[in-house]
Amino acid sequence: MIQRFRNHIDQYFSFLKGKKILVACSGGLDSVVLAYLLKELNEDIGLAHCNFGLRGKESDGDQLFVVELSERWNLPVFTETFDTKKYAETNKISTQMAARDLRYQWFEEIRDDFQYDYIVTAHHADDDLETFLINFSRGSGLRGFIGIPEQNDFVVRPLLAFSREEIFTFAKEKELHWREDSSNAQKDYLRNQIRHDVIPPWKKTATQWLSAFRRTQKNLKNSEALVQDYLQLVSQLVMEEGALGISLSISKLNDLPNREALLYELLAPYGFTAWEDIDHLLSAQSGKQIFSKTHRLIKDREVLLLTEIPLNEKNEVRIITENEIQIEEPLKMSFIPTDKMGYIDNRTVYVDSEKITFPLTLRKWQEGDVFQPFGMKGKKKLSKFFKDEKLSLAAKKEVWVLLSQHQIIWLVGLRMDDRFKITPTTNKILKISVA
Repeated sequence: MIQRFRNHIDQYFSFLKGKKILVACSGGLDSVVLAYLLKELNEDIGLAHCNFGLRGKESDGDQLFVVELSERWNLPVFTETFDTKKYAETNKISTQMAARDLRYQWFEEIRDDFQYDYIVTAHHADDDLETFLINFSRGSGLRGFIGIPEQNDFVVRPLLAFSREEIFTFAKEKELHWREDSSNAQKDYLRNQIRHDVIPPWKKTATQWLSAFRRTQKNLKNSEALVQDYLQLVSQLVMEEGALGISLSISKLNDLPNREALLYELLAPYGFTAWEDIDHLLSAQSGKQIFSKTHRLIKDREVLLLTEIPLNEKNEVRIITENEIQIEEPLKMSFIPTDKMGYIDNRTVYVDSEKITFPLTLRKWQEGDVFQPFGMKGKKKLSKFFKDEKLSLAAKKEVWVLLSQHQIIWLVGLRMDDRFKITPTTNKILKISVA
């Protein structure tokens, strides 16, 4: 395998030769083999180990193993311990995503501080296949099937051409030692379920799986390249950058085949995922808008106007889908279907579900907003309502509004809108509460 790896580096990663390389080393089989191979090629390497503190003494044992390995091989080593769970809770992301963020942020710090040229990770062909199947199970587009990239800027993955079986066989031949991560045997996560229950029986029937998988990925990458060439032409036809943002011509989009797929590809880089809602936006009334985390898309007569959300507004808009029964930010709120009304106060309202249209929008109130206060027949500007309620300037700044298709359902914590109230003809009720 050493010669194959050498040839692989010469052919595809010659830029690594003679450079200073930081090896992400968990202490597991794959990263130990990667470090050994690079050491055998006499490359200038150092080891970096992350202790995520998720497996107690086992995590500490992994760290000690990597430190001792670096001493045996006379290599520099860097270690760091993270409070991964706290980071995940603070940033409201999964533990896996937290570990990934912490890992790569720290690797980049080491690379910058100690003048390493590249960071290499031990992702291999089986990891690539698992990612392919995960994306398949989630209904990914073409981009999700082209595989783990061999390089992202300074991060390089030179083992992707090798299978886990090849790596294991090589490690046994060289009598290498490594640490086993007990969490890899658990089936709490989709990746582990695919790794243990899906791939092994499939490999028994597909004996040439690696070469077939590589051919498939090559074909998909070529197809993706064609799609990108086509998108470049389409974007020049339907998209135009102006003073207010990027406008997409609705008439030109409607003239093209596969409109929904085109919208998906054109808008995915801006963080949009609610494709059905976006497609409906083409025929919606002017003024209707949809948000991603970074951008807003507004129907403006004959165009869709794409604008970036200013930094000071990004945390002030939240889109709530029909499947969400609870959100944590920017307010902690719950949306619970029920068959009867309960106690009502400033923190809880009950609305007629059939009068609202998802997705809902939660945002700070804006000058010009109007609503129909509960119990009243006419509409009132929020600014007038605040004046009547004698709200202070500071209190007004903290008011959030919940909307359905630009109509205010609730001034959160203050007053709901009469148009969404429960009546004798109501069939479905939605209980909305704020913590």
